[in-house]
Amino acid sequence: MNKTFTLKNVYVEETASVVGPTEGAGPLGDLYDVVIPDEIYGESSWEKAERKMLIESIGLCMNKAGYEPADFDMILAGDLSGQLISANFAARDLPIPFAGIYGACSTFTLTVGMGALLIEGGFMDRVIAGASSHHETAEKTFRFPTELGVQRKATATWTMSGAAAVILGRSGPVRVSEVTFGRVVDYGIKDANNLGAAMAPAAFDTLERHLKNLGKRPEDYDLIATGDLGSVGQIMLKHLMGDSSMGSGNLTDCGLLVYDTRQDTHAGASGCGASACVFSSHFFPLLKKGHIRRLLLLATGALFGLTTAQQKESIPSTSHAICFERVEES
Repeated sequence: MNKTFTLKNVYVEETASVVGPTEGAGPLGDLYDVVIPDEIYGESSWEKAERKMLIESIGLCMNKAGYEPADFDMILAGDLSGQLISANFAARDLPIPFAGIYGACSTFTLTVGMGALLIEGGFMDRVIAGASSHHETAEKTFRFPTELGVQRKATATWTMSGAAAVILGRSGPVRVSEVTFGRVVDYGIKDANNLGAAMAPAAFDTLERHLKNLGKRPEDYDLIATGDLGSVGQIMLKHLMGDSSMGSGNLTDCGLLVYDTRQDTHAGASGCGASACVFSSHFFPLLKKGHIRRLLLLATGALFGLTTAQQKESIPSTSHAICFERVEES
């Protein structure tokens, strides 16, 4: 069943974000909670730096909301590293039940969606949903080791160094009202340096089903934000939406909001941290203040790995949709 879940009792209580120096120099730099001074962050490896960022974002989120670890039923988190080592090792330092979630760059909406259903179903009361990525760890996993100095294609996105966490509970200023989980879509794209092209059809598939299931149009949302299609993928999605007579006037992309065009990050930001950090630092405050009232977040993920890329497999992708609504004051 390709179902869209409508929820009544799940809210975002608080958010927190920690990002790298390149991200801190971008247009949203003043909005992040923490901008680390360098990519290594005082650690002995990039992987340990990413783990530290995720731990810090979770801790900040708890502190901002005034909670202790005992106040949470579960952590749902993921990253791009093999066996989810950033999320797993971060959870090791927290006495909270944990489930590692992998959805590639769609991980944030996947953790939020699954956490929201656990709360809506009455199984849990308060959950942390989080995601992280790191430019250097992802590059050597999915593309080329940094030391090789390989020239990047113009279609390539720049994996964001960032971690973010949100607290889901039974009250708060922003409600999670709709959840549609994505199918795996594969249009035969094989270029790991053009992931926007691989992911755009998945974003369209989920968006089309989400709207059809609810009998809605794109204009029913103040903003539709894809996760990290970047400039190339966003153009493709707009074409798909135009061909279906949807229109795309209220469409944006988290990956295009992270960096300034002068930063030479090519097609924009990608990574688990992209949609997580942009929502936490940018969209959540806009919703709380009433500048936007309904946001549909469509994080996208390319579900490939080093082995499949080397074997010249195509790149299957997915996208998960979450609607966030401002809670109107009575």
